[in-house]
Amino acid sequence: MSYRALWQTLNDPTRLRILALLDVEELSVAELQEILHLGQSRISTHLAHLRGVGLVQPRREGKRTYYSLVKKLAKESRQILESALLTLSEVLAARADSAGLKLVLEKRRSAARDYFNRVAGRLGKSFCPGRTWTEIGPLLAALVPHVVVADLGAGEGWLSQLLARRAEKVIAVDNSPKMVAFGRAEAKKKGIPNLEYRLGDLTDPPIPAKSVDIVILSQALHHTANPQQALSAAAKLLRKGGRLIVLDLNQHHFDQARDLYGDYWLGFSEADLREWLVAAGLQDVDVQLLTPEAEPPHFQPTLASGVVG
Repeated sequence: MSYRALWQTLNDPTRLRILALLDVEELSVAELQEILHLGQSRISTHLAHLRGVGLVQPRREGKRTYYSLVKKLAKESRQILESALLTLSEVLAARADSAGLKLVLEKRRSAARDYFNRVAGRLGKSFCPGRTWTEIGPLLAALVPHVVVADLGAGEGWLSQLLARRAEKVIAVDNSPKMVAFGRAEAKKKGIPNLEYRLGDLTDPPIPAKSVDIVILSQALHHTANPQQALSAAAKLLRKGGRLIVLDLNQHHFDQARDLYGDYWLGFSEADLREWLVAAGLQDVDVQLLTPEAEPPHFQPTLASGVVG
């Protein structure tokens, strides 16, 4: 694609608005519709043009497709794009885009939070993929006794309660106020003094850096919009020699998991988990697929870990 063709493609304020948004966050067509107040066909046409010049790329997640800006643009293409984006300051309609993006991202977070608020106190009584003892066993075997543990995305805290039996201290973090309230009440009722519940997000957990020995994300990563950022934030909590352990699901196509379990991602590939853990600065990274579940849709858990050098 020539630079002239690239300039011609960018000579449209709507395409520039789309690129500015995708430069910040991966978005679906429906989310772009909500922000830009434009029809689906019009946005899809613009995205097709942008794909044609190699500026955006799609990612299929079940029945949904998300678009993002191509990260590794040629230097000249990036310079042209940045120059074109400067003209958005003169586009009146673009001034509300940042607020619209913020609203869309908050809806993403609230979707999972609302689901867990609804099932607080009942989650352990119904089926949840990848949370049987067959998967938890290998995770527990990887733990070192009498250390400080952070359980991120802890839910009702049943795993945190198990860990607290042997750990020096367990810090359970969840972004659902009702889950946190339930977990605190359970810890008090059962007399678990070394279990502390905190309200917070996976991408910015309320725990000081380099203050824990083990960080666990057990079936929590697929509920966050930015799993790579969550893993990077988790790694920063670890002391030297500390271990990050992730129990999640292998990539699947059971789209109903979004509504049934409040999932945002339909699992993760081994390659993605390995890449993200390495990017987070971890060493001795290991990713292994565990036994698929016997019942349809046959979710396959994945156990991944890495160590701070």
